[in-house]
Order: sequence, then C-alpha cells, then structure tokens
Amino acid sequence: MSDVHSAASEGFAREALRYSRGRPDYPRELLSWLRGQLRLGPDSTVVDLGAGTGKFTQLLLQAGAKVTAIEPVDAMRAQLGRNLPGVKALAGTAQAIPLADGAADAVICAQAFHWFATREALAEIHRALAPGGRLGLIWNVRDESVDWVAAISRIITPYEGDAPRFHSGAWRQVFDGTLFSAMQETTFAHQHVGGAQKVIIDRCLSISFIAALPAPEKARVADKLKALIVTHPQLKDRPVIAFPYQTRAYWCIGV
Repeated sequence: MSDVHSAASEGFAREALRYSRGRPDYPRELLSWLRGQLRLGPDSTVVDLGAGTGKFTQLLLQAGAKVTAIEPVDAMRAQLGRNLPGVKALAGTAQAIPLADGAADAVICAQAFHWFATREALAEIHRALAPGGRLGLIWNVRDESVDWVAAISRIITPYEGDAPRFHSGAWRQVFDGTLFSAMQETTFAHQHVGGAQKVIIDRCLSISFIAALPAPEKARVADKLKALIVTHPQLKDRPVIAFPYQTRAYWCIGV
C-alpha cells in the first residue's frame, strides 16, 4: 500500500471497529444532493472511493444507485463487508482504481479525498468516469465555533504530524480546470448524537494519526478527552451529547 499514507494504513488498520462505531453518519439532506447534483438513481453506477467501513456507502445505497466500494486498508474493507455484506467491495487505491475506463457515472470520496489529492489520483478518477461523469467530495467537519469542540481540537491537533487534513485546504490545489469543471459547494448542519464514549472518545481515537500512536500515548489522549468531558459545563453529567458538525459537500463534472 505504498500509495496510502502511513498514518492511514496503520491507524485505520488498528481501529477499524472503533471507526465504524464512533464516526458520525451523514445528514439525510445529502440524499437530495446526491440525486440532484450527482444525478444518482436506479440507472446510475457510483464508486465510493476510500469507502472505509461503509459509513457513506449506506447513504449511496439509499440513493438507489449501483454501488462499488473501493478501500485499500484490509481491516476497513473487512469491516465494511460485515456492515454491508451485499455491497461489492474491492481492494484498490485512488491511484489504481480496479475498474474499466468510463465504468462509473459518479465517484464519491467521503472523508477521504485529502489522503490522495494528487494529479495522478485525479487523472485516475477521471479515467474511471464516463464522459460528463461527476465527482463528489464530502467531509463531516467539526464545528469549532462551539467551545468544547475547539477544546477537543486543541487536544488532538498536536499529533497531526504530516498527515493530510481537510482543513489545510491543500486538496484544492489539484483542481486546475483541466480535468473537471469548477467546484460547487454546499454546507449542511449536522449532529452526532450519543453518549460521550461514542461521539467523543471513539470518534477521536479513530482519527488516523491518533489511532496510529503507541498505546501509552493514545491512552494519554483518551485521558485528556475524559477530563474534558467530566469538567466542561456543557459536557459533564450529560448522558447524551450532540456533537456539532458542518457537512461540506462539493461536486464537479469531468470535462
């Protein structure tokens, strides 16, 4: 998996179950977006590229399209198979998509494109799309305008290292107008509702560069998160927490 960053290959392999358990789903409003902007429906084929454990794959199935999931990390793909046993899931990377030219009407990268935002990968995505095919990029982004969410970011950000991140904006640089039309953006408000263990602890420990940490350091991160939960006035003694997100959805058309 030389095309896969070490933080992703190591971290996601270690914490595939925690990823499946702790990551938020996606807002229902994205169904209309998928059908309208990506034109997904019963007669369309879509690739879920970097599908992980199938969090977004579930929404694609609800859109009615024929779905192929592609995921390079074996543990993540195995978890996807357990979660969605009827979905065709293939080993592959964005730089080597195991499909014929023009096989897909749309390619979706949910919580993933920043890992492989290179011209090589974009050209490969373009190859796999039918003429006029559409590319969708989706991220659930923590809403750091909320005080305790910003505090969580302060705990985990020092461990980022060189791991690619959505918030850096570096992923945008590969879109120069030669392969795809100008990017269109829509933002949806979203919440991940549940107990603190699920929506904060499991969510944060499933982040690639946190998941890849040695066990003692990962335990220290968990302890800092637990301390925040029991001391912050908006978190302590709350059996149910609504973790706020902004879901950023982007699309463009192959040219």
